[in-house]
Amino acid sequence: MRAVVLTVSDRVSAGEAIDASGPAAAALLEGFGFSASVEVVPDGVESVAGFLRGAVAEGVPLVVTTGGTGFAPRDVTPEATRLVIERPAPGLVEAMRSATFGSNPHGMLSRGEAGIIKSTLIVNLPGSVRGVEESLGVIGPALSHGVALLLSDETKH
Repeated sequence: MRAVVLTVSDRVSAGEAIDASGPAAAALLEGFGFSASVEVVPDGVESVAGFLRGAVAEGVPLVVTTGGTGFAPRDVTPEATRLVIERPAPGLVEAMRSATFGSNPHGMLSRGEAGIIKSTLIVNLPGSVRGVEESLGVIGPALSHGVALLLSDETKH
């Protein structure tokens, strides 16, 4: 199954920083059976929402974002995601946040969202490599099953 990792970062998109979280997410997703590529856009509701809409139009089954989920003024990835999704998938973000309680005090600051539009699952991850590893470590085993359900004939369930 195909997956796209979208790194959301002004600095990475401007060539001022090297993306570490996107490649980390892609490598982890490949371990869960996905063929993953990494793309980069600057922070911003329109840049993120536009990319997500394009991925849906291309039929990408899984889009995982990294970055833009915190409290900084330009952290608007969750807002962009909410504009695009049709059905929320709150269990994914609840599982990711709850897994960090007690081990990473900043985990509760993540405002990430997850949801479905057509046959695409979109999941927001934090922008740090540690946040990506912790989050995908929790939800990764369920992603291929969730995506398979999205791609299946709904009348059989």
